[in-house]
Amino acid sequence: MELRAVVATLESGEQDTVLRVLQIYNREKSQCFTFDDEEREERKKMAQLLIRFLERELQPSCQVTCLESIRILSRDKHCLEPFATEDGLRTLSRHAGIDYSEELIREVPDLDVILESLKCLCNVVFSSPRAQGLAAAARLVPGLAGRIKLYNERSLPHEVKFFDLRLLFLLTALRVDTRQQLAQELRGVSLMADTLELTLGVKWMDPYEVATEEGLLPPLPRQETERAMEILKVLFNITFDSSKREVDEEDAALYRHLGALLRHCLMISADGEDRTEEFHSHTVNLLGNLPLKCLDVLLTPKVRPGSLEYMGVNMDAVSILLDFLERRLDRGHKLKESLTPVLNLLTESARAHRQTRKFLKAKVLPPLRDVRNRPEVGNALRNKLVRLMTHIDTDVKHCAAEFLFVLCKESVSRFVKYTGYGNAAGLLAARGLMAGGREEGEYSEDEDTDTEEYKEAKPNINPVTGRVEEKLPNPMEGMTEEQKEYEAMKLVNMFDKLSREQVIQPMGITPGGSLAPMHSALRDAAEDRSSSDSDLGLD
Repeated sequence: MELRAVVATLESGEQDTVLRVLQIYNREKSQCFTFDDEEREERKKMAQLLIRFLERELQPSCQVTCLESIRILSRDKHCLEPFATEDGLRTLSRHAGIDYSEELIREVPDLDVILESLKCLCNVVFSSPRAQGLAAAARLVPGLAGRIKLYNERSLPHEVKFFDLRLLFLLTALRVDTRQQLAQELRGVSLMADTLELTLGVKWMDPYEVATEEGLLPPLPRQETERAMEILKVLFNITFDSSKREVDEEDAALYRHLGALLRHCLMISADGEDRTEEFHSHTVNLLGNLPLKCLDVLLTPKVRPGSLEYMGVNMDAVSILLDFLERRLDRGHKLKESLTPVLNLLTESARAHRQTRKFLKAKVLPPLRDVRNRPEVGNALRNKLVRLMTHIDTDVKHCAAEFLFVLCKESVSRFVKYTGYGNAAGLLAARGLMAGGREEGEYSEDEDTDTEEYKEAKPNINPVTGRVEEKLPNPMEGMTEEQKEYEAMKLVNMFDKLSREQVIQPMGITPGGSLAPMHSALRDAAEDRSSSDSDLGLD
């Protein structure tokens, strides 16, 4: 149908005719996601007329059809202006049943109208920065929060709940002030944790332990999984800085309650492997936002028949996280986005809880037996993680190295033993530990256990590569002293030329253990010796 004819019909304002014309337009354009530039002005005019027409008293069927047309037009970023106004957003939010204005408003009982309005709002908010800024004035977040609070009392269909949560996710993802409003003014963490609990349908055995039946838990149904993932994404947005700040006892109790729910999310599956992976991914992302002291809820459940027990502690959740990490490693896709959250979570858990660290070390860094291959060669979890330590992405490289370093109790010698000095150099240089030593940390003093194979091969292990290497023939064998001196000077001159032409920069290790240009390192070393001599009273 010609767009001009649709516009002309809207201008006439006759409800039955408008309904019939819009129904035809919607059928023709239902799968349209790209638009002709030549008709842009006509579409803008149509958008203005639609939002004005929606203000009238209309039959629900006409409202739904009008909103379907608005949803189609909202796919065109150039036609959003009439919808991305304070009045436009209020009109859409009123039809979505989330208008928070204090004046008396007409009830919108039709669920199709609510659903279609929510879809329109999602499109407009996602594509229009202006609409995102006006969302606060339109009070969209308080309106959504008010309805979400009533989920336990009102029977709403899945689609309405889903798009409520999707719109809330978009609003909190795109605006910092909206995140703060939900988190602080509306007590969003408590609200969304309660909503997650309702969605999962859990029962509690202890304050921080979800009751489970004997045997495997049934998969979470598809619709509940979809809603739970939207809730997890909203919670991620509003807890983004929680791990970096101190929390009081009340907030700590709230975060532990949420942590117990997240542990339950890890323990259950969704409908299908891909959906389970996605569900667990959102769970891991949110666990990484919890205050570190609240991660103890992962170990809280009592050891029961069928549980994985280590040092008297239930390690089911930690084991699932480790399996999740290995699956992500094997997939090898978008490593930064997929790996860094779980690596950071496991690193901080290991740093905070001795039992977790010892369990992870036993799984990831078992006593060395294979010393013939480089640490990065092989299919064991250690080999896969060591390979990441030289990854091109700095964040991936740092996270993998940090994880292994914590498992080694931040001991340089132990770290080098498992990874090789060449692989370890990046982290050691960043930490100022190139000369050896150990970071400060609260670790037990138990010794690393060496296997007989390792003890036997240790004298022959090349510390740089981390493996036993065949002794190479001496290239200077058979040379006279004069020939050796000539070759040495030739090498010095080559290095000097490369240095002067700034192809390379010779580096040295400072007394503090960090890398510095050679002249600076030598100067610092001389000053350090001079200072030590002065302290000893030597001239």
